Amino acid sequence: MTMHGQIELAPDGSAEYPGVRQAWLALLARADIEELDQAFSRLAPPPRYEFLRPPESGMVMLRARIGGTGDPFHLGEASVTRCSVRIHGGHTGTGYVLGRQRRKAELVALFDALLMEPDNRSDLERSLLRPLRERLRDERAAGAQSSGTTKVEFFTMVRGD
Repeated sequence: MTMHGQIELAPDGSAEYPGVRQAWLALLARADIEELDQAFSRLAPPPRYEFLRPPESGMVMLRARIGGTGDPFHLGEASVTRCSVRIHGGHTGTGYVLGRQRRKAELVALFDALLMEPDNRSDLERSLLRPLRERLRDERAAGAQSSGTTKVEFFTMVRGD
């Protein structure tokens, strides 16, 4: 196994190991639509693809657990949009995004399919996934820093008898 950026690849360059595709799909789903549109506009020539499942929106039930270990309960519903495409050349991509962003689901599915091709992976890692990863890391650090400034330290004083 070799590492390519943050994506672990098989010796033949494929992304067959568990979690590899899941990692890039998680990044793509967290991308802004503008980031995906810009990355798409940089593709030359633009890839040809067909819809296997055009973008469609629906609802999912969110389940949660108190503390991550308690009994599950229904938290509420969220809208989700999904799409599946096949690029000319064979690979099929799927995109699921929160909300009703049809174009975003389409682009996530398209980049998923393109990332499955070893010829495209290094360019997309450099031009799309790495900047996404860095932006999300910076946002997480900024959020942690801003919440850290409001942190309250509690301590207990022990009385002597």
